[in-house]
Amino acid sequence: MVKEFNRQSLLLPRRIQSGPDKGKVVWAAIAHSRVLQILHNPRYAGAFVYGRHQHKPGVSGKSGPALQPREQWIALFPDAHVGYVSFAKYEANQTRLASNATAYGKDRRHGPAREGPALLQGMTMCGLCGRRMTVRYHHRKHGLEPEYVCQAKGIEYGSPICQRVHGAVVEHAVGRLLIKALTPHAVTAALAVADELTARADEAEQLRAAAVERAQYQTDLARRRYLAVDPDNRLVAGSLEADWNAALRELATARDTYESAKNDGHGVLDDAQRARITALAGDFLTLWHDPDTPMRERKRLVRLLVTDVTLVRADQITAHVRLTGGQEHTLTMPVPLAAWQIRQTPPDVVAAIDELLDDHTDGQIAAILTERGHVSGTGQPLKATIVRRIRDRYGLRSHPQRLADQGMLSLREIARRLGIGLNTVQIWRNNGLLTGRVANDKGEYFYFPPPPDLARPRIGRPPGPRPAPAGTTTESAQGGAV
Repeated sequence: MVKEFNRQSLLLPRRIQSGPDKGKVVWAAIAHSRVLQILHNPRYAGAFVYGRHQHKPGVSGKSGPALQPREQWIALFPDAHVGYVSFAKYEANQTRLASNATAYGKDRRHGPAREGPALLQGMTMCGLCGRRMTVRYHHRKHGLEPEYVCQAKGIEYGSPICQRVHGAVVEHAVGRLLIKALTPHAVTAALAVADELTARADEAEQLRAAAVERAQYQTDLARRRYLAVDPDNRLVAGSLEADWNAALRELATARDTYESAKNDGHGVLDDAQRARITALAGDFLTLWHDPDTPMRERKRLVRLLVTDVTLVRADQITAHVRLTGGQEHTLTMPVPLAAWQIRQTPPDVVAAIDELLDDHTDGQIAAILTERGHVSGTGQPLKATIVRRIRDRYGLRSHPQRLADQGMLSLREIARRLGIGLNTVQIWRNNGLLTGRVANDKGEYFYFPPPPDLARPRIGRPPGPRPAPAGTTTESAQGGAV
């Protein structure tokens, strides 16, 4: 309001309280304090009031005005003159201001509905220490994510944070509870309960009215007895007078009880009110599910229905929700996984890799699992490098290590055992003298141990004429030697 008035250059009158111009009315820019004075003053709502302020001496000894609670005002007459707003609107404004102002108090109850995404801002209580919890926001890919933190002791005494609870999980659960509580069937049941309570209230009112009648009868009887006694019999007259006074006190008590209960009781709902309440359920669901509904409006809806939410985080999150009507609900939710837990490889993928490592390389395993529809913990397609990292992370033995456990020999080991070169081993494998299995994605082999009676081929050049040295010419004669 202050920003809007100043933006439009609107001025308000005020009376100078001191100085040479005391009592003079001037026009000046609106201030926040002046707005609060207007909103809190019932005169602008057409009411006559006396005793709002009482002069009390301060610390310096000088007396000054002190605002008194409403129940201590000497006089209050609504609709005494024409006001700028109705008295009902004034009281609604006082309720709204009180609910907003308590956000800055020690208890921090509720507070105004702000623009942040925290649906239960100012309404959460710590189930361990009983203090109000504050809100922290974390930046995620999908936007801001709330977290409810109990740090009152940490701020005041420097102790560690009492507990912190993931906000989105709790808010989704509370939202589902409110939607369930405001379904048409639930509203119908609530109206039936209201009818039952109204019937019981009527019965109780009849009993209180009967108590008033009995007290009135006893009072009239005591009065007739007192008036019929002989005035000279002072002893009997005094006793009957005491009985009459006691009956009058009982009658006054019965009447006060009857009037108090009658004023506190709720009226019976008519058909129009019932139809409106039933329609509110559908309106609430429509407004709640509408993506264009601002978060501030959602918070106001929650504040109309929920008193507070007490949170406890242990092996699971427990939320005790207290509704405005007095109902209490207990909700349990699993603790959300941490980021590193969310990015972990699924256990079934790890088990499949462990099983396939007996007979396949990392690249072959990646192709097999991709064909089966498996992905990594981050949602990426499986590749040989990812399979290798999973092996290292979970301590799985590689395919070459498992081949070695089966007694197979690497290229160098079998070359050393046979006393041949590395290239000769590959030649013998190509010629079928040695057999093995692929050990990795580079095409390296592990070999089965050779038998003791391996037929070793003649080492040297294959039989046949040797090529002539470069630059020489040979001639052959029939029947002669070269």
